[in-house]
Amino acid sequence: MSEVKISAEARTEFGKGGARRTRRAGKVPAVLYGHGEKPQHIALPAREFAAAIRHGGLNQVFTIDIIGGQGTTLALPKAIQRDPIKDTYEHVDLLIVKRGEKVTVDVPIVLVGEAGRNTLVVSESTTLSIVAEALHLPDSFEVSVEGLEAGSQITAADVQLPAGSELAADPETVIVVVSAAQTAEQLEGDTGDGGEAEATDGEATEESAS
Repeated sequence: MSEVKISAEARTEFGKGGARRTRRAGKVPAVLYGHGEKPQHIALPAREFAAAIRHGGLNQVFTIDIIGGQGTTLALPKAIQRDPIKDTYEHVDLLIVKRGEKVTVDVPIVLVGEAGRNTLVVSESTTLSIVAEALHLPDSFEVSVEGLEAGSQITAADVQLPAGSELAADPETVIVVVSAAQTAEQLEGDTGDGGEAEATDGEATEESAS
């Protein structure tokens, strides 16, 4: 994954009021920190930041050029606060990284393929933690469930990692479980049992009332 260059402004207003004014101006409040550097409060252009995350994912690396600053800084989003209703970014923590440095990140898992007939695929984990070079982070991992039968499972150790990456999660962490789906007869049987139970309860109530 290549880095995305983005311009930023130094923030002089802090607190909730300052953050609201920053967002109203079309920017995302952010903090840039790491490698022993003093934390810097900055504002990122909201539209450009959202487009970069949409294209490169949550592990997109940025080359940040602070207006009026000296040079650029490589950074990786470490924590992102998002408003699910407005679909906007509220705040971002950016971790300074260096070229060649390895970092630990959670990479999204995407399930592909179709399991065997009459099966139910259950996703136990939506991300996988790995250690990789900061400028070579995968966007996601495709995990195939094609043809898997009931009783099958996929663990972290089964996921193929790109060269230069290593697993940070427990290898035995379960990613996917494939179980037998209930048949129509079983579903109807469950409904019938529930109906009988309700009728019994109703009869008991009437007898009690009498």
